[in-house]
Amino acid sequence: MKKKDLDKFEKLLLDKRKELMQELGLWKKNIADTTQKDASGDLSSHSYHMADQGTDAEEREKAFLLASKSGRLLYHIDEALRRIQDKTYGKCQECGGDISVARLEAVPHARLCIDCKEKEEKKKASELA
Repeated sequence: MKKKDLDKFEKLLLDKRKELMQELGLWKKNIADTTQKDASGDLSSHSYHMADQGTDAEEREKAFLLASKSGRLLYHIDEALRRIQDKTYGKCQECGGDISVARLEAVPHARLCIDCKEKEEKKKASELA
């Protein structure tokens, strides 16, 4: 892959990483604030109605799930940045072939070429069936 393309993808990955880190920081703060209120018994900002408390718990669960998903994406971005440093970025980790620039533009942290990714998804689908 050309240095110009590598630089473009590195910048794209670093920008996305920064965005995710900011999001995770906000979610962490919101989750911690809510959890501390619950732990202290200070529910003054919450209604005492059970349905409202259930909604609050559901919102916390959503925040945890979003943070978890963002954490996984952050891991994949960090791995892609490592591959740039190792000079293996853009190479399929399964077959060793090139990952198309179009695929990397769509999924900059891709570790598999489209053919290997499709095979992986078909295998997962057959295991679930």
